[in-house]
Amino acid sequence: MVLGMLFVVASLTPSLVPRSPAFQGTLSGLCFSVGYGCGVLLRRLWRALGWAELQGAARPWLLGSLLLLCLVAMAAALWWEAGWQNRLRALMQMPPNDGSSPLKIALTAVLVFALVLLLARIFKAIKNRLASRLARRIPAPTAALLAVCMTVLLVWMLGNGVLVRAALNMLDKSYSELDARMEEELPQPTDALKSGGPGSLLQWSHLGRQGRRMVANGPDRAQIEALTGRAAKEPLRVYVGLGSAPTPQDRAKLALAELQRIGAFDRANLVIATPTGTGWIDSNGQQALEYVMQGDVATVSVQYSYFASGIALLTDPDYGAQTARAVFNAVYGHWHSLPKDQRPRLYLQGLSLGALNSDLSHDLLQVISDPYHGALWVGAPFLVPTWRNLTAARNPGSPAWLPRVGDGSVVRFTAQHNHLNEGHAPWGNHRVVFLQYASDAITFFDPHALWRRPDWMQAPMGPDVSPEMQWIPVVSFMQLAFDLIFSDSPPTGYGHVYAFDHYADAWVSLAEPSGWDAERLATLKQRVAQLKAEK
Repeated sequence: MVLGMLFVVASLTPSLVPRSPAFQGTLSGLCFSVGYGCGVLLRRLWRALGWAELQGAARPWLLGSLLLLCLVAMAAALWWEAGWQNRLRALMQMPPNDGSSPLKIALTAVLVFALVLLLARIFKAIKNRLASRLARRIPAPTAALLAVCMTVLLVWMLGNGVLVRAALNMLDKSYSELDARMEEELPQPTDALKSGGPGSLLQWSHLGRQGRRMVANGPDRAQIEALTGRAAKEPLRVYVGLGSAPTPQDRAKLALAELQRIGAFDRANLVIATPTGTGWIDSNGQQALEYVMQGDVATVSVQYSYFASGIALLTDPDYGAQTARAVFNAVYGHWHSLPKDQRPRLYLQGLSLGALNSDLSHDLLQVISDPYHGALWVGAPFLVPTWRNLTAARNPGSPAWLPRVGDGSVVRFTAQHNHLNEGHAPWGNHRVVFLQYASDAITFFDPHALWRRPDWMQAPMGPDVSPEMQWIPVVSFMQLAFDLIFSDSPPTGYGHVYAFDHYADAWVSLAEPSGWDAERLATLKQRVAQLKAEK
């Protein structure tokens, strides 16, 4: 009980993402459950080892005092929680929570713990029933151990084989229907240069919900000219949905054929944009790309899932990488075959799971003789191999949330403040930019936080991370796990929600399109912000 209360106190401290009362109450209830369970196991281990226990009249007095101190600590932490959260919310330009948080948190935590306790008692009842039956035939200690193993196996089979399968089937139907839904505000294009339009190799209904949005939305030539004050071209966007072809290889071939049909290889820039799990391409990133390139860019994306990224990773973690490899092989193969002075600059782009699969789409030996021009990977998940290796190999003294690697001629990291042009050597021919926010748990979740402090929590921490955040064994791991789930809840510019301005900074540095000085870029950002405010 004491350990559970201490875990609750620790769970109320701030982490990367602001928490609602329900969010905080759920976390605190689970933390109490884990602390309580650890306490029970430690007590049993203590007794099994035969170590002395406190006896006599002092025992209830001491335990009562400890419980009272823990209750006082919990009450104080609940009182301070609103201040901790509101200071973090202010850091992210969010309105404060109301003053009823402590009661909501406490009630939610109690309900969560009650549910966990009920499940634990059901588990124990099954285990005891099995142990009593087995003890008739084998020694009691062996029966008890075997009963635990059998109960765990039974729960696993029930959970993974029945409940999870049923949940995934339900989600599959739900996401499939959502992906196929035709939205009236997105009519089929009449422009032959658009996927699903006249003469297109792709059917509009097969692009999927996110594909239709990607093709239909975004700036056209007139809008780019109006906001930049310069002549522009109509941006080209190719999107191949899951329903467009049965296999990743077939979809990749379709993507290449569509690119060739619309003359994408005649543009100055070509971008392979790997979508997230749902097939989503961040409109902020796409618009930033098309504005700074003055529309002289073609973008190709191929869908590999309609699930949310986390579910896509669980259901088929390799399928996204397979699709990304097929697309890269098809597009890069054709691009590589063209004369160097008659082909566009080739870039890769990916957000979140798209960054992971984009990173996995090729290997160094494949491109070393004729490298593509660069990559922009945004909110790269902590699983991305290149990100992990570069962060581990960062220059001494640079923080883990904003590494400096080598002389900066090949790889640069940036965040809300543009760090891409600060003290680096001139860019080389091949360039990689990682855009990441210090408050993004998708990037900075660390499984090792269970028992050690993550490097990014060493001072100085990121500007959008609460200075009151502390590393606490076990609890910090649970906090970060919740932060990961709710990483898109902060406003734009924080967490896992990336802003147009920061995409624009990244593309200007990465591609160095002509005519963009600091003043013109600031004007573009202001005009885009005004346009969004009017909608």
